[in-house]
Amino acid sequence: MNLTSRTDTEIFVPLKLKIMRTYHFLQLIVWTWIFQMVDNSPLQGKDNIHLRKRIVNLKKDDGKMLHRTKRGWMWNQFFLLEEYTGTDTQYVGKLHTDQDKGDGNLKYILTGDGAGNLFVIDENTGDIHAAKKLDREEKSLYILRAKAIDRKTGRQVEPESEFIIKIHDINDNEPKFTKDLYTASVPEMSGVGTSVIQVTATDADDANYGNSAKVVYSILQGQPYFSVDPESGIIKTALPDMSRENREQYQVVIQAKDMGGQMGGLSGTTTVNITLTDVNNNPPRFPQSTYQFNSLESAPLGTHLGRIKANDPDTGENAELEYSISEGEGSDMFDVITDKDTQEGIITVKQNLDFEKKMLYTLRVDASNTHPDPRFLHLGPFKDSAMVKISVEDVDEPPVFSKLSYLMEVDEDVKEGSIIGQVTAYDPDAMNNIIKYSVDRHTDMDRVFSIHSENGSIFTLKPLDRESSPWHNITVTATEINNPKQSSQIAVFIRILDINDHAPEFAMYYETFVCENAKSGQLIQTISVMDKDDPPRGHKFFFEPVPEFPLNPNFTIVDNKDNTAGIITRKDGYSRNKMNTYLLPVLIFDNDYPIQSSTGTLTIRVCACDNQGNMQSCNAEALMLAAGLSTGALIAILLCVVILLTLIVLFAALKRQRKKEPLIISKDDVRDNIVTYNDEGGGEEDTQAFDIGTLRNPEAREDSKLRRDVMPETIFQIRRTVPLWENIDVQDFIHRRLKENDSDPSAPPYDSLATYAYEGNDSVANSLSSLESLTADCNQDYDYLSDWGPRFKKLAEMYGGDDSDRD
Repeated sequence: MNLTSRTDTEIFVPLKLKIMRTYHFLQLIVWTWIFQMVDNSPLQGKDNIHLRKRIVNLKKDDGKMLHRTKRGWMWNQFFLLEEYTGTDTQYVGKLHTDQDKGDGNLKYILTGDGAGNLFVIDENTGDIHAAKKLDREEKSLYILRAKAIDRKTGRQVEPESEFIIKIHDINDNEPKFTKDLYTASVPEMSGVGTSVIQVTATDADDANYGNSAKVVYSILQGQPYFSVDPESGIIKTALPDMSRENREQYQVVIQAKDMGGQMGGLSGTTTVNITLTDVNNNPPRFPQSTYQFNSLESAPLGTHLGRIKANDPDTGENAELEYSISEGEGSDMFDVITDKDTQEGIITVKQNLDFEKKMLYTLRVDASNTHPDPRFLHLGPFKDSAMVKISVEDVDEPPVFSKLSYLMEVDEDVKEGSIIGQVTAYDPDAMNNIIKYSVDRHTDMDRVFSIHSENGSIFTLKPLDRESSPWHNITVTATEINNPKQSSQIAVFIRILDINDHAPEFAMYYETFVCENAKSGQLIQTISVMDKDDPPRGHKFFFEPVPEFPLNPNFTIVDNKDNTAGIITRKDGYSRNKMNTYLLPVLIFDNDYPIQSSTGTLTIRVCACDNQGNMQSCNAEALMLAAGLSTGALIAILLCVVILLTLIVLFAALKRQRKKEPLIISKDDVRDNIVTYNDEGGGEEDTQAFDIGTLRNPEAREDSKLRRDVMPETIFQIRRTVPLWENIDVQDFIHRRLKENDSDPSAPPYDSLATYAYEGNDSVANSLSSLESLTADCNQDYDYLSDWGPRFKKLAEMYGGDDSDRD
């Protein structure tokens, strides 16, 4: 088989090897050289091995001679240049077999990568051409297969063989960066050579063929601030101590060039935006050395008086400041707080100001960084100071009390009008206006206390009682006389101290009984007492018999020395027939000063008990049965009581049915406006009808007088009233009597005649009495009644008619 191959520097020509059966040693040398040439050929892997197998066939069985299989193929070229720009198609190579006699009897066929479109073959001559321009960056290797077919028989004259076509690279791609725009940052004040960022460019050309893909970096823009490493593409700082405050943004242009940066190489560029980040290398500075603020002396605590600010060129946390007031004047009166949003210092009021005490304050305010950088402390102290002057302005202030609150103590037995304490207030202004005091009545609704308006002395208006109100909380107001709008209030707490003014008494009502079969010395009751007073040393009570009855034959009082006492029987057996109830007075007194005592009476009933001392009966029925009354006698007594009650009810019912005599004689009487009474009285001159002395002396009035016009249903007893003082006023007496009768449940429910001591002046009309007309010789003339006016019109019509009318 004939083989033709081409490399970059040399071309291998076909070698005709002839088998020489006589010179074995020469054959070995030749075949060794052939193997070496095959190994150096462009064919690789199994293709090379396949070719060796087809070229050489060594028989080791006989060991006598070596046989070479004759090559049937020949091809002339294996490498192509990319991006061919010639007018003709690029010649690749030629396929040829020894079986081809040149008579056109064989047909060459090409298959594999790109066969038919990229690579075409002349089926008669076996010449292969590249039909299109090839790009190594798209595909750098093509694997093809060739075979020769007899046109007549259609059979292959040679086995199919595989070969490779490689595309040789040319420098047709410029370097490209991985990013069109890079962003990086580096701290300001960094040293020379500080790494900023690494940029990377790639070249699509073959890195194994020449310098087409060897990239070198250089800086086109950004000097003298930054530099770039030509091989690695790392950008570094080139100047020391670059300041962000002077310039913060930098734009650097980096170039990547292939061919090792030589002339004729292709290049690409990228842009890198570099920002200098801030470090705390600048101390704060106040723009002015002195600030001036004003404040009213009445400004509440925490009032904002003004703002100051120190400038710091740094940013972020490096520019965060903290303000403080240096020790000295005004540090206890004012405070400064830091506004985290604006980095300003706010001057505030820390304590109450007083224009009369101090009118001007001078403060020293410091501003310092909260996050200093130790690397730059050598640049100086990272703080600054400024003077702040605050002027206090005078205002009309309300009165000020000498205390925040007052606590006063007073005995509950203090007399009315006694002074219990004093409050004082003053005008803090220079005018020193006069103050007047008053009690807020909303806090003293019962008006128990009052105050002297001039000196603030508090005194009592009513008696005090600790047991009902142990504390009184009142509010006192101090007001300027010249300016009533200026006033202040203060709380006054008044504690009522206890006085032993209450006597001890039984803690409860005791229902005490003694058994008829009780033995002497038996405890029948334990009593305890209570006292409304509250002595500081606690209560201590004593129990004794009353002095009038020091020795009681039936019971004994035993003081238990623990504020209780026991009632002990003094004899054996008690009889309900003889005495069913005993009254035992007990004298109780305390040990406080002055000693208070009282007498409590125990009611002890005699009851029937069982053998264990349990009460069985103490009622009246048991007593009656004990007296010997039988059951029949008791029934008879009850029956008599029922009959008596029935008679009383019937009698009352009959009385109610009786018709009462009316006051008016007849309802049909034409004189319907005249009311007739059975008793008119004796008139003004009748001195016996009513004695004024009765009003003056209530003791002289009659015990009871019944009405004469209507008969009462039942006889009742008029309730006696408490005698009044002598020489009492008549009007007051009448009002009191009226009130008594209105509230008296036994007073009669009907009207009664009231006689007064004075009836008024004379009437212009003469007497209308008809008593004298009985003795007259002629009829009485009543015509003058018509002259008396409309009030007597009805009377004139009744008596002023003619004789026939009167008849």
